[in-house]
Parts: sequence; C-alpha cells; structure tokens
Amino acid sequence: MKMPFGLKMPGLGTDAGKPPGRAPAPAARENKAAGFVAIAQEGRAHWTGRSYAALAREGFLRNPVAYRTVRMIAEASAAVPLMVYRGETEMTDHPVLRLLARPNGEMAAADFFETLYGHLLLSGNAFVEAVTLGTETRELHLLRPDRVRVLEGRDGWPEGYEYRAGSAVRRYAAGTALLHLKLFHPLDDHLGFPPLAAAQTALDLSNAAATWNKALLDNSARPSGALVYQPKEGGNLSPDQYDRLKSELDEGYSGPMRAGRPLLLEGGLDWKAMGLSPKDMDFVEAKNGAARDIALAFGVPPMLLGIPGDNTYANYQEAHRAFYRLTVLPMINRTATALSAWLSDRFDAPLRLVADLDQVNGLSGERSELWARLGAADFLTDAEKRAAVGY
Repeated sequence: MKMPFGLKMPGLGTDAGKPPGRAPAPAARENKAAGFVAIAQEGRAHWTGRSYAALAREGFLRNPVAYRTVRMIAEASAAVPLMVYRGETEMTDHPVLRLLARPNGEMAAADFFETLYGHLLLSGNAFVEAVTLGTETRELHLLRPDRVRVLEGRDGWPEGYEYRAGSAVRRYAAGTALLHLKLFHPLDDHLGFPPLAAAQTALDLSNAAATWNKALLDNSARPSGALVYQPKEGGNLSPDQYDRLKSELDEGYSGPMRAGRPLLLEGGLDWKAMGLSPKDMDFVEAKNGAARDIALAFGVPPMLLGIPGDNTYANYQEAHRAFYRLTVLPMINRTATALSAWLSDRFDAPLRLVADLDQVNGLSGERSELWARLGAADFLTDAEKRAAVGY
C-alpha cells in the first residue's frame, strides 16, 4: 500500500524528495499543526493519437474488444468468395479468378483479403500493388498504409504515391500499378477515415479502466488512502516514528500477496480512504458502455462480442444477420467494385466482381426463403428466376 502522491505525514522534519532550491509549498507551512496535508492538482486526459500505428497499438494490439471486432469483420468478409462476370455471363475459368485465389506466393485469398480489410478498418485506407510480367498481371501485394504518402499535384488531385520502407523508396503514378481503397473522410480529400478513430474516446476509456483495475489489484485491491495522525495531546510524529511506520506499511501491507490483511493502527492514527471504489465508479457498466461504443463504430452488434444485453437466441440470430447485411456485405461490395474497375483496365475487358451470397452462412436463412418463393412462382421463367437469385 503506497502513500498517494501529494500526501505526506507531518513532523517528518526534512525536505527529502523536493527539488533542491525550491521553497516549501505555502499550504504545507500553514497546516503543520493540522496533522494532515492534501495538495490537489487538476488532472488532464490523455488521448490516443489517430495515426495508423497509434490505433493499431492501442486498439488491435491492446484492447480485446477492438481486436475481436476487427477480426470478426475481416474474417467474415474474407470468407465470402467473389465471382467474376463478363457482362451477364459468369466466368468459371478466368485469369482474374486464378489471381484472386492466389494473389502472391506468400498469401492465399483468405490471408490477402483479411489483411486488406484489416488495413481499411484500422487506417481507413488500403493499397494494392499489381506486379506485371510483360503485359500480364501476375501478383497482387498489399502495402502498409502508414508507409504510403499521397503526392498531391498543383491542381490538388493526387498525381502519385510514395512508398517508403526503411531506406527503400518507390513511387507509383496515380491510377496505374497501385489501387487505393479508402473509407469516407469528410475533412480529407485524399485519405480515408478509420472507424476506430470515431471510437477513440471509448477506446481510451476501456484501456484506462483495464489499467486502473490492474493497478488496484497490485495495490492489494484497495483504493488510495492516507494515514492521518491526530493525537489528543497534539504534536507530530518524530522522524524515527515516521520511518518505522512507512517501513511497516511497505513490508507488511503492500502487494497482491498481502491483500485483505488487517491494518493495525496505534493511538492517534486513522485511515482515510482517498478516491472512489469500483462500485462507486460503476466500473463494470462503464467498461461495458465503452465496449458498446467501440462495437457501434465498427457496425458489430454488441451481443456478438459477448457484451451483456438482450442475448436471446432470436436476438442473436437477427444480430448475426444484421452484421452481414449492414457491415460485411457493404465492405465486400465496396472492395469488389473498386477491384472490378481496376482489374478491367489491366485485363482490357469489362469485368464485374460479385460476392457469392449462397456461400454466406449468415444469410443462409434469407437465401433459402428466396429460393422457396421463386420455386413457387410459376409465372416466372427459368431465366427470370436465375436473374432474381444473382445468376
């Protein structure tokens, strides 16, 4: 159990711990006989930066809610296969299908798209590089967003991109070998806005709550406090008494292994708790509220993350369907549309990439109902039924 900052026992008789040459605080001189000195100072909030590295470090690498949310969206989106159409005809054997199935020698389709969606969620931007051999596009690679800089032209539009990794620098002309995917940003013309930045306050609150809880457990699971010396006959502790009391507190009552040990106080000593208990702070509800805000920023129903709420089976089923309809499919459609236009130019053919909804487990109920209704619709031709289900 450590003495809180700004508190000291009276009668110590020394200025140990003060910077040399600094005069004692007036409050300490005026209250020597009171037996208790408290110095209050204004606290300032510290917020996480909005850079890719800061959000990835404080969110994905440190916060379990942000980590699980990003993984859920990225994995669910990457698991949905893409179909390639040329006009109204589905292509079952096309170089684009082979390219998307194995984008490069180190990544399969699932790894590639999971990383791409992760970049979008944490940075608001994703950069895809095409490697060409001759006139044929052979590989696709992802560039880390924090290593890419937009080169702005005189007219305000991007004229190229610069990728810097260590001392190596590569430049790409806009609209050629590099595809830039971005989420909407109302204040930036060239870069996207990451969803996690919108939940920055909730993210810092969640991390601070976990840090505070850990510090509380390390401090014998007790809030900060002060020992007040108020003898009936007046006076102060001698330096020897002060040192002995401090040594006994450090050796006998501090640390998690000594949690719950009763504090023995001699005459004139009284323990005054400083700060609020977890119950007073409504700790659990504040932490759950921060987790809900993080999930809300990403578009993930809180119950899918295990956050307490209306976790009935019907609600869970609807939440799972809403997760795919409102979050996963828009992310896939945005990416597929951008890839369609980019790859069409590279393969000199009007290609269209479409998500195969029949392979989405979260929408299997909707697809079954759609197939049943179309099967009973005798007034539709086979071609019209095929068009209605996306074929």
